[in-house]
Amino acid sequence: MNLLLAEDDALLSDALSAQLREAGFQVEHAPNGAVAEFLLLKQPYDLAVLDLGLPMVDGLTVLRRVRAAKPGLPVLVLTALDSLDDRVAGLNAGADDYLTKPFDFPELEARLRALLRRSKPVSSASEMGPLSFDRDTRRAMLRSEPLELSPREWMLLDLLLTQREKVVTKEQINQVWATDRAGGASEGGAGGNNAIEVYIHRLRRKLEGSGLAIRTVRGLGYLLEAEAVVA
Repeated sequence: MNLLLAEDDALLSDALSAQLREAGFQVEHAPNGAVAEFLLLKQPYDLAVLDLGLPMVDGLTVLRRVRAAKPGLPVLVLTALDSLDDRVAGLNAGADDYLTKPFDFPELEARLRALLRRSKPVSSASEMGPLSFDRDTRRAMLRSEPLELSPREWMLLDLLLTQREKVVTKEQINQVWATDRAGGASEGGAGGNNAIEVYIHRLRRKLEGSGLAIRTVRGLGYLLEAEAVVA
């Protein structure tokens, strides 16, 4: 958890840096707005704590410039400016949270951890029983063994996993396949109900014995589910 603390008060920055490090953060300090802007634009921080009353370049200017370049960086404004207009200006400039001085450190820490939780990217991986599925690496594992899938099988299994506990219709499958014409062409042309049934059959065979099954819901579509265990 790399954090930049932009604060010109030396006593406060020293004390706050020590508390943040004790709480598990790796802290780098910027004593003015020019240094804060340079570091935030050049270094990969997980979040920033930014005073508005910084010398050289004011905090609002730093915030606007950094927000334009790094829209996903969580920024908490920590300032003595506590009027409604100040808070509105800070949030409109791109702050994710706004805390006024004086403050209690436990509240600051809690707000920072909340910002980190909200900023975490959604995982690209899915798991269901013995099946693990990673969209970023396009890898599927079944019982810790690689599961070989064609492009259409991959997209079909991805859809079934994403919509787990929901029926996936043939229309949905055709729509997903239509977004990958190159992959479809490499597997022999168009979709349609007959093609869907062929690929459902192939996936069922690859999932045999895994405890997972693709159930046909007549008149509706297909459902990926865990097979019932017979006592």
